[in-house]
Amino acid sequence: MITVTPARADDLAPAAAVLAEAFEKDPVMASVVPGSARRRERLTDLFHALLASGPYATGTVDLAHDADGTILGVAAWEGPHAERGSLARQVGELPRFGRALGWLGIPRALALLSRLARHRPRAPHWYLAEIGVSAAARGKGVGKALLSAQLDTLDTTRQVAYLESSTPDNRRLYRRLGFEELSPIAGLPGAQPVAMLRLPAAR
Repeated sequence: MITVTPARADDLAPAAAVLAEAFEKDPVMASVVPGSARRRERLTDLFHALLASGPYATGTVDLAHDADGTILGVAAWEGPHAERGSLARQVGELPRFGRALGWLGIPRALALLSRLARHRPRAPHWYLAEIGVSAAARGKGVGKALLSAQLDTLDTTRQVAYLESSTPDNRRLYRRLGFEELSPIAGLPGAQPVAMLRLPAAR
């Protein structure tokens, strides 16, 4: 049985480790954290910093657990007004960003985030910043359970959801849950994610 609950502050480190495993071979993440030396550790630092400075502070970080309480997957959503105070939160996470990216890698990551941000809707929306499932739990409906938990809330409150998807398999799942493809996002080395938008489902 899969249970989805909001993360607490002390859940962020294990949640980041699950995301690091899930994104270790992701083409977009490969352009942000290149190389192989300590890559899983660096990705964990990066996701911890991203979760703490973004979704945990402005929206929700949802965790999927099994019956034993093991974290199977993570979905991190930024709220509609996440940009307010974002710089101060990011500065607070600079040590983790530095360990993950190297000080010379921070400008490269900021340029990538800026490129992605240009495609986001201007109207208020919830942004699926990250979603990942542990290797042992893939194919068991964890991703769908994580997405449905927040999408049901957005349907009730009549709010829009947005994401970028870098693989065809993921896009198929998102389409089944009501997302529509907007346009590919060009200019990212080794990857071409697609912008996707979901309007609230009819009730």
